[in-house]
Amino acid sequence: SLTATSEVVSLSRVVSSLGVVATPTTSRAIAMNGVDTESESFARLGRYTIAGSLDQLTKSRWHVVIGATLARDLGVEVGDSIDVFSPKFTPNPLATLPTFKSFKVAAITRVGSEQLDANLITLTLDDARALLRIRAPQTAFHVVTEDVLVADRVRNRLSSQYDGSIIIESWTATLGAIYRNIQFSRSIISFMLWLLIAIAAFNLVVSLVMIVRDKRDDVAILMTLGANANTVQAIFLWQGAAIALLGIAAGVGLGLLGALWVGEIAAAFEVLTGVVLLNPEIYPIDFLPSQILASDIAGIAAGVLLLSVLASLYPARQAAALRPASVLRGD
Repeated sequence: SLTATSEVVSLSRVVSSLGVVATPTTSRAIAMNGVDTESESFARLGRYTIAGSLDQLTKSRWHVVIGATLARDLGVEVGDSIDVFSPKFTPNPLATLPTFKSFKVAAITRVGSEQLDANLITLTLDDARALLRIRAPQTAFHVVTEDVLVADRVRNRLSSQYDGSIIIESWTATLGAIYRNIQFSRSIISFMLWLLIAIAAFNLVVSLVMIVRDKRDDVAILMTLGANANTVQAIFLWQGAAIALLGIAAGVGLGLLGALWVGEIAAAFEVLTGVVLLNPEIYPIDFLPSQILASDIAGIAAGVLLLSVLASLYPARQAAALRPASVLRGD
């Protein structure tokens, strides 16, 4: 079954189609979703409701939920009526007429994506089937995965499992622009992060080289007392590792605080400067999300420690190569 896949969190029936919504003064092309009101997906929609209530959809028929941007463009509020046109046509001796139904706006939502808030409407499964003239008890399923970025992998696995007997589409195909923006942003952020780490490692090399020069006499005396080159090299490697560990501790602590409060920090910055960090007309979201992953923290910390130890090799070898006699003579 679909739920047997480990990455699948929930499964619900859905009817999806394109259409048009209209008022006496304007109209917009939209995507409509008919959802099961008992599903988890429908319940999650309540988090983004800014006006009205989803309860109206379960109490009576012919009610619809629309995005805030679409409501603004149509000039409608909760309780107003809109006409929803489906791609199906009604045969008529004189002309082919489009199939449409008048719906009342039950709720207005804002999910933070301009693309979704301006183009998506949600209605009940029964209303969608009636509007689209679908008689089959089930038409499609909405599959929610634990991680949105593994949707393609789950799609490929299910396609192989059902051997092409069903059509499976990922959100990366229907919302490709959002997916590409997310992947591009992740790549840029990763590149910038490791670039900053490389710059910090270079600064560590410079600092240790300066320490070696300042401590030439001390190193020479230590070597005359019996310390060999390996001991001196180990001392400076440990010093580089200690500096790295302090930096990692401070960086992880500040990073965790920043991740926990990034939304509030960004909002305060926008209020103080008047600069909009994420314009919803350009980016798919208008807020800065954050998720703390222990695997990312461990990987970055290990990478920083390894890079710091490698960066300490050059100054450590310089210190180990000192000739005590020459240093003490002042050569």
